[in-house]
Amino acid sequence: MSARCCAGQLACCCGTAACSLCCKCCPKIKQSTSTRFMYALYFILVTIICCVMMSTTVANEMKTHIPFYKQMCKGIQAGEMCEKLVGYSAVYKVCFGMACFFFLFFLFTIKINNSKSCRAYIHNGFWLIKLIVLAAMCSGAFFIPDQDTFLNAWRYVGATGGFLFIAIQLILLVEFAHKWNKNWTAGANHKQVWNGLLALVTLTLYSIAVAALVLMALFYTRPEGCLHNKVLIGVNGGLCLLVSLVAISPCVQNRQPHSGLLQSGVISCYVMYLTFSALSSKPPETILDENNRNITICVPEFSQGLHRDENLVTGLGTTILFGCILYSCLTSTTRASSEALRGIYATAETEVARCCFCCVPDGDADAEEHVEKRGGQTVVYDEKKGTVYSYAYFHFVFFLASLYVMMTVTHWFHYESAQIEKFFTGTWSIFWIKMVSCWVCVCLYLWTLIAPLCCPTREFSV
Repeated sequence: MSARCCAGQLACCCGTAACSLCCKCCPKIKQSTSTRFMYALYFILVTIICCVMMSTTVANEMKTHIPFYKQMCKGIQAGEMCEKLVGYSAVYKVCFGMACFFFLFFLFTIKINNSKSCRAYIHNGFWLIKLIVLAAMCSGAFFIPDQDTFLNAWRYVGATGGFLFIAIQLILLVEFAHKWNKNWTAGANHKQVWNGLLALVTLTLYSIAVAALVLMALFYTRPEGCLHNKVLIGVNGGLCLLVSLVAISPCVQNRQPHSGLLQSGVISCYVMYLTFSALSSKPPETILDENNRNITICVPEFSQGLHRDENLVTGLGTTILFGCILYSCLTSTTRASSEALRGIYATAETEVARCCFCCVPDGDADAEEHVEKRGGQTVVYDEKKGTVYSYAYFHFVFFLASLYVMMTVTHWFHYESAQIEKFFTGTWSIFWIKMVSCWVCVCLYLWTLIAPLCCPTREFSV
């Protein structure tokens, strides 16, 4: 490692310089991207700690292989067997520290429009100091007095924040569907190939949705029993048909010419995904067979074999789940997303059709304004003329994500029996949260279609 790169890393940890890797082979990285990556790294670190705290396997391995385990636990006043450092209460406290960290930065970064301000420098640098602060806040939560009252109150705060995080993702999904159709329709006005792409993608989306509906009907129902599954599959399939018919109805088309089957196809696929996820999260139903043995029904037979290796299923599933959460956080914190939540959209005249329209980075105009080379990865300072994303909104989304992770890891309202090894066992609270999310998504999309009809004097733009 060169001296220049070492100096750069020191400036990143204790100063205002952007973080980068010490490898010249790595592609250029923007300052705004580097900052978001570092906060995401902190988020991942705390999330892993929460998963470890909920793992009985890890706790037992530590008791077995760490010498003087009892003495160490007593020395740090964590109980005789470190019981204060495991379980749902420990996760609540650690996530309380992480949530406070992001919430304080949300308050600290409100109304920052210039990256040269003192507050912007703190947001974009001093990473070692911020890591120490985050660790101190997570540790300090274990010393809060009256733990029972705190845990009960914090549970409701976590549930509220978790639901709000889900709502933001659903709003952005609906906005994404409208934006996709609007962008490609704008291209169709100039080149007919975009009409072909619209038709192809729409057909693919509906094929996936119909196939998912048929497969769920085959594998999650049976002639006798499974009434819940039959009703929910039928209801959600009917809702997909309803939104499709409303989207192409003449009254909606008159007020919203851009409304079409592409948006309803995206929503239908997501509804089918949530339906499948909810049915997979439902506690198993059992009946007695002719030999008076309990058998599990209303689930695919091959899934019962998959759950035998619980460690593999839990590890892979948890990694995918939290990867999706992290992706949602990062894609929800762009300037376009924050503006969409406030009802600000690009005009039709400024739309340029792109296959990957949603991946257009913020602030491309001045991305090459200043380039810094310090012996490793090249850093592009893309915020010299102004911020390319809302700092406050970024931290607020991560604050909500902290609460969502807390509730997800502790099985929402089944926290007392929660273990990371039983993460995919299924509980009624997770089942109904996913089903309600599905219906909220449909309602949000329907509202974007019928709102111009209900309020004809108001101007709507999606």
